[in-house]
Amino acid sequence: MARKSLVGVVADELLDRIIKGEFPPGSAVPGELELSALHDVSRMTVREAIKTLEAQRILSVERGRGTFVNPLKLWASLEAVLRAASVESTSGEAALHLIELRRMLETGACELAATRISKGDVDSLFAHLSAMRAASAINDVGAFVEADLAFHDVILHASGNIFVAVLFDPLRRLLEVRRAETSAIPAIQQHAIRHHQNIAEALQSGDAVRARQTMDDHMQQTMNDLKELILGALASPEKSH
Repeated sequence: MARKSLVGVVADELLDRIIKGEFPPGSAVPGELELSALHDVSRMTVREAIKTLEAQRILSVERGRGTFVNPLKLWASLEAVLRAASVESTSGEAALHLIELRRMLETGACELAATRISKGDVDSLFAHLSAMRAASAINDVGAFVEADLAFHDVILHASGNIFVAVLFDPLRRLLEVRRAETSAIPAIQQHAIRHHQNIAEALQSGDAVRARQTMDDHMQQTMNDLKELILGALASPEKSH
């Protein structure tokens, strides 16, 4: 058990160094001797740690050449991808991919929820919507994000699909970070409120096609807001003046 723990520690610390950019994609990581000396562990422990990251496709071992970092798009560990995405504050690629994922899953969940949602869940949606409006009125970004996430959680669970909410749970921390960044802009808050109103009304009506469309419209607006108001402002600071 102790040795397994050491393997995990070495793998985790090497992953942190990769995520922080010390070893960018395509670069070689230090050899076994250097890593074993750095972590004060055996070469066998380092070898097992490397195997762990290789199994997650974070590293590629090329016999006779060394061990190299793979591009993020090849990684097979959701946890590792989320960790990397959470520190990419200057890159919009991860944020765009997150919205694309949400669009694929949440539109379907909303469609399912339209025919399965209870009156209590509908009441909860409108309660969270009211909380979003109240938070926006006083520019309480934290409360706004909390109500926003709660609104979507109701829909995910109301879909009645046992896999949907479980799939989204690991994304919640990253969503909180991203929403805190985007929801700080008043215009984005107002866009979100309008679309959440449309979604709640569609679900209340029980119209599955309408529910899917309103969620898709919301995801498109979210994508537009990210590109125009967040990434656009970062690329051209002068435009904000």
